[in-house]
Parts: sequence; C-alpha cells; structure tokens
Amino acid sequence: MRLHRLGLTAFGPFGGSQSVDFDELSAAGLFLLHGPTGAGKTSVLDAVCYALYGSVPGARQSAQGLTLRSDHAAPGTRTEVTLELTVAGRRLEVTRQPPWERPKRRGTGTTVDKAQSLLREYDAVAGVWKDLSRSHQEIGEEITQLLGMSREQFCQVVLLPQGDFARFLRADAEARGRLLGRLFDTQRFAEVEKRLAERRRTTEARVREGDAALLADAHRMQQAAGDAMELPEMAPGEPGLAEAVLTAAAVARSTAREQLTVAECGRLAAESAQAAAEIALADVRELVRLQERFARARERARLLEEGAGAHREAQARMERARKAEAVAPALELRDAADAEHRRAAAAEARARALLPERFAEDGAGGLAAAARRAARELGGLESARRGERRLAELLAERADLDRQERADEEVLAETEGWLADWEATRASLQARVESAQEAATRAEQLAVQREPARRRLTAARLRDELARDTERAQQRALASGERALQARTHWLDLKEQRLNGIAAELAATLKDGEPCAVCGATDHPAPARKVAGHVDREAEEQALAALQRAEQERADAERDLGLAREALAAATAEAGDSPTDRLAAEADELERSYAQARRDASALHPAREELRRAEYEHERRTAAQRDAAVRAASRVGHRERLERERTALEQELAEARGAAESVAARAAQLERQAALLTEAADAARAAEESAERLKAADGRLDEAAFRAGFDTPQAAADALLDDTAHRELQRRLDARQSEEAAVRAVLAEPETVAAAQRPPADLTTAERAAAEAAERLRRAASAQDAAARRCAELDRLSARAADGVRRLAPLREEYDRVARLAGLTAGTSADNERRMRLESYVLAARLEQVAAAATVRLQRMSSGRYTLVHSDDRTGRGRSGLGLHVVDAWTGRERDTSTLSGGETFFASLALALGLADVVTDEAGGVRLDTLFIDEGFGSLDDQTLDEVLDVLDSLRERDRSVGIVSHVADLRRRIHAQLEVVKGRGGSVVRLRTGG
Repeated sequence: MRLHRLGLTAFGPFGGSQSVDFDELSAAGLFLLHGPTGAGKTSVLDAVCYALYGSVPGARQSAQGLTLRSDHAAPGTRTEVTLELTVAGRRLEVTRQPPWERPKRRGTGTTVDKAQSLLREYDAVAGVWKDLSRSHQEIGEEITQLLGMSREQFCQVVLLPQGDFARFLRADAEARGRLLGRLFDTQRFAEVEKRLAERRRTTEARVREGDAALLADAHRMQQAAGDAMELPEMAPGEPGLAEAVLTAAAVARSTAREQLTVAECGRLAAESAQAAAEIALADVRELVRLQERFARARERARLLEEGAGAHREAQARMERARKAEAVAPALELRDAADAEHRRAAAAEARARALLPERFAEDGAGGLAAAARRAARELGGLESARRGERRLAELLAERADLDRQERADEEVLAETEGWLADWEATRASLQARVESAQEAATRAEQLAVQREPARRRLTAARLRDELARDTERAQQRALASGERALQARTHWLDLKEQRLNGIAAELAATLKDGEPCAVCGATDHPAPARKVAGHVDREAEEQALAALQRAEQERADAERDLGLAREALAAATAEAGDSPTDRLAAEADELERSYAQARRDASALHPAREELRRAEYEHERRTAAQRDAAVRAASRVGHRERLERERTALEQELAEARGAAESVAARAAQLERQAALLTEAADAARAAEESAERLKAADGRLDEAAFRAGFDTPQAAADALLDDTAHRELQRRLDARQSEEAAVRAVLAEPETVAAAQRPPADLTTAERAAAEAAERLRRAASAQDAAARRCAELDRLSARAADGVRRLAPLREEYDRVARLAGLTAGTSADNERRMRLESYVLAARLEQVAAAATVRLQRMSSGRYTLVHSDDRTGRGRSGLGLHVVDAWTGRERDTSTLSGGETFFASLALALGLADVVTDEAGGVRLDTLFIDEGFGSLDDQTLDEVLDVLDSLRERDRSVGIVSHVADLRRRIHAQLEVVKGRGGSVVRLRTGG
C-alpha cells in the first residue's frame, strides 16, 4: 500500500481545503510531520484512517462523526476527505463526507445531511477515473479485503502509536492478550473455548436432567409400592444412582407380587360365600311371593261376592238389548223416512216463498205449466239481444272517429307551427356548416406552419445549450493549457535538479576496481553522495509522463472547443438571431391558434348531420299534414252511415224491452221467473212422495215391535244400546267371568296353598346377609385389582427407568469427554500444567514471532545489547503464555521489559511496533506496506541512539518504503529534510510541504 495524495476540507483543525502530496514527501524515503501542540498533526493521520475505514482511531471517534467537522469552517463548506492510494496494484481514490449539519435552504434553522462515500479506480488504458461504488458498506468491505487488515490492525501497523507499545511492554499477560487478540483476530479460538464450555454445561445439564427423570420415576415407584420400597439418598449426577434405583425397584416388584397372590386367595373365598348367600335370598323371596299371591286371591274372591247383585242386573240389561236388536232395522227405516219428509217440506216452503202471491195455491202441475210459458217468452227476445249488442258497437265506432279527429287536429296544428319556422332553422344550420368548413381550412393552413416553427425553436434551444458548452469548453481549454504549462515547468525544474545531482547518480554505480564511466579511473576516493531531495531518473520520467498527459489533455480540450464552436455555428444558422423566448412565445401562439381551429373544425360533421336530420323532419311533417287532411274528408261519410243505423236499432229495442231498462234486463227477469217456477214444481212433487213413504214406515215399525215382545215401538227404542254402551256392558260381564276363573285357579294351586300354611318369611334378614357377603367380595376384588395395578405400574416404571439408564450411558461418556476438553482449553484442568488457555497458546506463538522480528531491529538500535524473547512462565497465581523479557548481552541476564529506561523503552517499543507490523502484514496475506507513520517518543533518545534509530528507519527504504515520523524534537527537523509542517492560526490550521535542505 502506497499513499499518493490526501485532500482535507473542513476536517478537524483545518478550516479550509488542504492537500498533502505523499509522493513528493516519500521521494526522500523518510519525512517528518511536525508542528506545535494542537496544530493537527494527529488529525492528518486521522484523515487517512477515516478515508479508508470511515472512522478515526480510538476515543476520537464520536457518534455519527459530527465532531469531525472543523469549527473554523464556513457554514456553507462541507467536510470532505479524499485519499488517493495504490494497493494490490490498483490506483484508487476514496472520498468520504461525514454527516453535516448545515443551514436550511428555506426558512431558518439547520438540517443534517447524511454521510456520503465514493470509491473510484484509475483506468490507465483509458486514462480516466471510473466510479466503483457509493455504498459505505461496499467501500468498507472492498478496502478491508484489499488491505487485509481491520481498522484496529491498520492503526497498529501503519500508524504506529509508540505510547501504546510502551504500555504493551509493561503490561501484564491479560492486557497483552487483549491487544494481540484484536490484531491477530484470535476470536475464533476464544469461540472454541466458549463453545466447549457451553457444550460442557449443556451435556452436564442433560445428564442432570436424565438423573432427575430417573429419580422422578423412583418417586413414582415409591408412591405405587407404598412402604415396600426405600429410595437411595443421592442427588442427580452422583455415581451409582442408577444401580441403587434399579435394585430398589426389583425389591419393590417382588413384594408387590407376593401381595397380589394373597389378594387372589381372599377373593376366591369371598366369591363362594357370596354365592351361598344369593341362593338363600332367592328361596326367601319365592316364599314371600307365594304367600302374598294367596292373600291377594282371597281378597279378590271377597270382592266378587260383594258385586254379585250388580252382575245380575247387567245380565238382564244385556238380554233386553238383544231382543231390541230385532226391531232396530224398522226403527232406522222409519227415522230415515221422517227425516226425508221434513227436508222435502222445508224445500217446498223455501221455493214457494220466492214466487209471486198468485202462485201460492197452485199445485205441482200448475207451477210446471207457468214455467213453460215463461220459457217460450224468453226465446222470443234473442233477436232483440243481437240488436242491442250492435248498438253498443256503433257507439264505440262513433267515439273512435271522434278520437281520430282530435288527433289529426293536433298533428295539423303542430306541423303548421314547425313548418312556419323552417326557413330560419335551415339558414342557421347552413351557417354552422359553412363556419366549421372555414375552420377546417384554417387548421390545414396552420398545420403547415407548425413544423418549421418547432424546428426553429429546437435549433434556438440547441444554440443556447451549445453556447454554454462552448464557454465551458473554452474554460477547460484554458485550464488544461495552464496545467500543461505548469507540468512543463515542473519537468524542466526536475530535469535541471537531476543534471545538478547527476554526479551522485553516477557515483552510485561505481564499484572498486572498475573504471568510472566519466573519467575512466579505477580508484574512487571521494564519490559524490546524494543529498536530500535528490531527483533520479524515475522522478524525471514521471514528470515527463505527467507533461505528456497534460499536453494530451490540452489537445483534447482544444479539439472539444473546436467541435463545440462548429456545432454552435450550425445551430445559429438554422435558428437565426431571434431570442429563444420570443420564438417559444410565437410557437405557443401558433399552437393555440391551431388547437382552436381544430376544435372549431371538429363541429363540421355534427353540423352536417343536424342539417340532414332537420331536412328529413321537414319532409316527414309535410307528409303527415297531407295524410291528416285526407283522413278528415273520409270520416264525414262514415259518421252519417253510423247515425242512420243507430236510429233504426233504438226504435226496435224500445219495443222489445217494454218496462225494463234493457232487453238484457227483461231477458234476465224471464230467466229467473222460469227457474223459480221449475224449482217450486219439483219441490212440491218431492214433498208429496216423501209423505207417502213415511206413512208406510210407521206401519212396519208397529208390527216389528209387537213381534219382539214390546208394548210400543218407543219401549223397543229405549231398550236398544249403542255400540259404545254395548261394548262396555259386555266388557264388564267378561271381566267378571275372567276374574272368577282366575281366583278359583289361584286358590287351587298346591304350592301356593302350601306356602300359605307356612310361617311368614323374614326377607329383611336374608337381604342383609346377601349384602354383607357382596360387600366382602367387593373389598376382596378391589384389593386384588389394587395389587395387580401396583405390579403393572412397578413393571412399567422399572422398564422406563432401565431404558433411561441405557440411554443416559452414552451421554454421560460424552459429558466426561467434553468436560476434559473444556478444562484443558480453559486452562483449569490439572493436565494443563501452565494454566494456559487455547487463545493464549495461539497468541503466544504470534508473540514469539513478533519478538523474533523485533529483535532484528532492536539489536541495531541498541548496538547489539538487547534482545526481546518470549516467555511462557507463570506470574504469581495468573496464567502463563504471554510473558515478554529482554536479554541484556552486557550482563547475560534476562529481565523484565519494565526495567528498561525511558529511551530504551522507546526504541524497544519502536522495534516491537515494526516487528509487529511485519508479522501482521504476513498474517494479512503479505500486502506490501509502502507508507508507515511513527508517532512521537524520539525526545527520550541521546544523539548516538537517535542516529542508530534513524539508520534503522532509513533502512526501511531498501524496499522502496517511506516512513513518516510525527515528533516535536527540533533536532529531527535538522536531520530530516522532507517535512510536512502543520501551522495553526485563528482561522484554522494549514499544512506546508518542504523538501529542500
């Protein structure tokens, strides 16, 4: 990684824009960054870190980066950091802008703009910068991947903070472990320790959980076994718990089976006793039933004897009813004849009540003759009915003629009014058609003018844009010309400086015994040496290349200016000199006129259609007026014919209807009279016939009653029973007979009679004995069931406990293995003699590499006196692995680094920092670090040690590496010619670059 240029704007103490050319500073290999306290030396390094990682080192990073902004900056100037560097063979430019609290563009107050980032890459083939990303995350990932280092590693490796390494030398193992862990990313080894510890806790919890489940099953077995099982007094996780629980379970199962055998014997004895008690109870119940049966039969016989009189009366009543049944048909016949006669007499009375009084004394024959006379008169009115219907039709036709006459009069009146306005309507519609036709013609003329106006307006706008482009191209051409002139001046200056120092450049190629290329001498007593700021061939060639690029840019800019001027001339020739605003206004007015003409012309077709419809309506109404006049003339003759026919019909109908309102009314009177007479004649004949049938039925009834033995027909009727009474009486007689037979049968049963002769049975005592036997059997069965359930539950729980023990065995083995590994990696196991954690072991190996790399430079700085060595000895009760000692070659003793003096601590920490940078660089994938910064600590060295330290730093240039020293030491300003000075002032700090002697 090599830094080229750093740009700062409103960053830290720098109120304005500052630029640092690291290429010029790095030309000498070693440069000094100095300035008074508070001027902003560290802010330059912070800017480098912020450009790469978006944050500054350590505690200087604040929330959201708002404090990075300079208090000296103008309100409208945004904070920005731009860093140009080469890493992994790629030329990159990183630009970052932290969040910015700026004044609002509208109103008062401030608003906060978000942070912005930009990553660009230089394309050497095309000679342009190409944008890669504007995402904070993508840029951070890309930079971290290219550098191979996190921000913390970068700050320790590239920005070497001497104070941190001095504390590192004196720190204990824990503090060194934290620093080395951040640099070498050994978190994965700590994660291994953590994962093993978590796995140990997990497996231990699972083992305890398994033992707890086993003890829970043991408690359940104890509850099931009662007092037959004793639990072992052991906690989950203790050895031997499983064997103790299984042994206690076996004892409990054996005891439960013995109790089950005893319970089965007790149940069998109880079953035998209960069966005998049930048989005795059944015998007693049968005796009670027979004794009760005999007693009920005696009581029923007594009740039958008491009801003997009523039974004889019922039998006599049944006998009279049987005799009356012979008279029943005659009674029914006489009742039917009487009912029929009464109905016929009532019908005759109703029919005669509807007739006039003159027919009251007529018999059936007279009424029939009168009905026939009314029918003959009704037949003579049929012709009059047809005439009456025709008269109604004539009146309807006359009314229809009146309606047609009124409708034609309305049509004639409306048509005459419409036709009176026809000429004015046709003239108005014709005017609308002609106006729309003129608008269509005008729209066609305006359409021809639109396209030239639009082209001229477009050319005018292009002319204005090309004028602005020409002005910008002219400014770029002037700027590129100035840059080309500056590049040429710079190249000539470097060329002159190289010619002045060409002797030192040639002297660098001299070798003892070989001739000089200038004078040919083989002895070189005093070869020229390069001074600070010496310009070599590479610098001159770079300046020449820069000049050629500037010349090419100037030629490109002039070519672009010529093209812009040609395009401007072409656009001006087409657009003319008229202002764009006036051309736009003219084009807008033309468009408005064209749109209005199009709208007016769009009414042409509707106007023509409306004129066509009006002409059609004129023809229709003229024809309607003519047709109405023809119909009015034809209606006159038709009305006269209807009137003559109506007069003749009215005379004929007046004679036919007589005193009635109409012929139909007279016909209705005759029809009703004929119907009433006919109905009365039929009713009179029916009444006479029913009276004859009633008289015959009375004679047959008297004869049937005498033969059946009754004095009168009424006595026979009284003796009859209806179906319900007959069935009820017969049921009573049958029930009496059945009851007598049943009582005789019961009193004749031998077993019933024998039971009645025995003493009364004691059912209560027998039932109590049976209940006690059943209770003893229930208790015996319950005891057997409880014993069986106890055996089954103990068998189930014992099987589950044995299965749990088998499943827990592999888990317990895994726990033992994981616990040993966790204790070993955590440094708490007895097998780990030095109590060294896994992460400390890895860091110890890295620290050993760092100590070896640091020793190479420490021996040169200390003139071979000191050597850094790694120690894994334990300190007190702490853990070992990260000890750091220094070996003093003058005494041959190894001692702690805390015993070094201030100056010795400085160059020891410097050597450690450089060694750590080499190791971290290799760890990060071997990314080449061409630019380093060393911060403070040189004031504690004497002149000789300072020379030795500077020689070591100067040796870093062997790989084309540049080293920047940040220091207040005044002697360094004399020794190091390339300097970057930070000068502070009231308006903010500024940087000054010095490369001379």
